[in-house]
Amino acid sequence: MPKGAHRALRSGARGPSLAEQLAPLKNLQVRRFSLYYFFVFGDFVAFALWTPHYFAAVYHVDIRTAGLGPALFSSFMALFFLTGVGNASTFQMIPIIMGREIPRLMPGLTGAARQRQVDRESAAIIAFTSAIAAYGAFFIPKAYGSSLAMTGSPVGALWAFLIFYVLCLMLTWAFYTRRGGLLHDIEHGRAVTAQPAE
Repeated sequence: MPKGAHRALRSGARGPSLAEQLAPLKNLQVRRFSLYYFFVFGDFVAFALWTPHYFAAVYHVDIRTAGLGPALFSSFMALFFLTGVGNASTFQMIPIIMGREIPRLMPGLTGAARQRQVDRESAAIIAFTSAIAAYGAFFIPKAYGSSLAMTGSPVGALWAFLIFYVLCLMLTWAFYTRRGGLLHDIEHGRAVTAQPAE
């Protein structure tokens, strides 16, 4: 949707015409990537629908049991996808936040010196964040093991992870994406004026 179109729709103004919406199709790359995605997504849907029948025919199980395999696989793929989205958004937020904070914290820096400081702070934070994230490869399996040892089930660990993720979403909203948050104006396409730190 073109920039500002969602605000126009909310306000009741006329949205983009059909010709405006179809204008990107004039670009050969748009048509090419759309065709790629047509086949990739089409194959995904076709295999998702066909795999249970394949399992039922080849492994001689009832269709309900055969459907559990693709459902479990799809759940893990969704988990990996959402984890990737969260990972990417975290690392993309850091330079943007530093771009807002450095002018406020160091108002004497301008131009290239300010950008150098933004890059330096962003690199340090990304490195530290990556180090903490690497610890998760130990912590998460350990949490599953502890939950299994204490309760005989991994459900306790899953509930703890869910509560943690919801808490992270709430903190991200409270500090960054709500009106007045660090990233609200940037996300909504408004210019940002840094206020010096007191």
